Amino acid sequence: MIRAATPADIPVIHAMVRELAEYEKALEEARATEGQLREALFGERPAAFAHIAEDDTTGEPVGFALWFLNFSTWRGVHGIYLEDLYVRPQARGGGHGRALLTELARICVERGYERLEWSVLDWNEPSIAFYRALGARPQDEWTVYRLTDDALRTLGSRG
Repeated sequence: MIRAATPADIPVIHAMVRELAEYEKALEEARATEGQLREALFGERPAAFAHIAEDDTTGEPVGFALWFLNFSTWRGVHGIYLEDLYVRPQARGGGHGRALLTELARICVERGYERLEWSVLDWNEPSIAFYRALGARPQDEWTVYRLTDDALRTLGSRG
């Protein structure tokens, strides 16, 4: 079962974010707090959204998708950028990841969004194979760039 996240889900979302960061070998970079997630998802002006995958028999949360809107100047409409998709190891292969992506695709179609995009680590072959099986294709001509920490502060402090 897939459902929209509620404020009561913040602790489990936070835990799964940390599990995902550990899987991606970057736990030290996962500094978000439960308070920050609560504000982003349920504050006065939510900037992100989340869905929870629950085990069909126990109702226990076993995965999540956290996403936000982006905008294509070429298409002239919003799209969804999937920041995180995670299914706990014991629940993998049960259709939860597919169900989460199906829900986001449904939202795109319903709202007239023309893109559902995300990034995947080059070494994550199981996820790459899964995404390809769904019909997703890599954007090989594009490279993601990121400013963080000192580089971001340095550039941002220039007048």
